[in-house]
Amino acid sequence: MRVASMILGIIGGIAGFGGALFALFVGGVDASFSASGTSSIIGLGVTAIFFSLLGLVGGALALKKPKVAGIMMLISAIGGVISISWGYVVAFPVLLVAGILALIGQKEKNKTKLDKEVV
Repeated sequence: MRVASMILGIIGGIAGFGGALFALFVGGVDASFSASGTSSIIGLGVTAIFFSLLGLVGGALALKKPKVAGIMMLISAIGGVISISWGYVVAFPVLLVAGILALIGQKEKNKTKLDKEVV
């Protein structure tokens, strides 16, 4: 399960980057047609890039530290969907499942570790 969470975490992080770039594009277009020349969507897109990077790092850590990776991917999924909602529609479920799988993988890792100590 940890390998699946790693693969899904990396895919979700890449998909999150795509949604964040889309939000930055929309924010740039909004800023160019706005009277003030600024847009709050740009700030939300930058925040989504941070959460996508967090998801990628969580996916990379899924094999060595599944509990930390699972928490990072869950935070990335929730934070990204709060920041750019529909722009994160692909990355959200992928990162959510990856985070849950990593946390389940942590429990299995502890169980096998205990079984080896008993024998």
